[in-house]
Amino acid sequence: MPDGPSRALTTIGRILISEESVYGLILVSGMIVVSNSLTGTSANALLTVVITVIVFFSAHVYAGTIAGLAKEHTRGSVRASFAAAFHHSEGMLLIAIAPIAVLLLGVGRVLDDDVAIWTALIVDTVILGVLGWFAVASWVKRFWPRMLSAVITAAFGAVLILLKALIHH
Repeated sequence: MPDGPSRALTTIGRILISEESVYGLILVSGMIVVSNSLTGTSANALLTVVITVIVFFSAHVYAGTIAGLAKEHTRGSVRASFAAAFHHSEGMLLIAIAPIAVLLLGVGRVLDDDVAIWTALIVDTVILGVLGWFAVASWVKRFWPRMLSAVITAAFGAVLILLKALIHH
């Protein structure tokens, strides 16, 4: 069994290489694009992203809890079902930290609002590509399948960047 730091990295890797993380990042990118059409500030984007991630995470955990209970076809443990749903969904929260940190740089005036918003979208897209790479790397050792997965996964973020460029410029 891995030691403390190694186990923590393994756990974080398991959380991040999940459909919830990919979905969470695409959700964050979409909310950044949408929020920018309202006032265009990094503060507005940050508020929109944080509220949306919390609501979607909560809804995901709730739905997972209910579905977990329904699958048992008996009176299952709500606590166990909730814990399983929470752990299944936690990638959605963890993955949002990077774009939120970038948006906070805009709120703190370290970056200009537009730079913070564009940077958050680019960071999301790069992370999506990395997630795509490592997801396939866990079962394929060849370069091209990994690269194809990275490009396809990053393309979701790229489409949202394109949407932002088309809508706002």
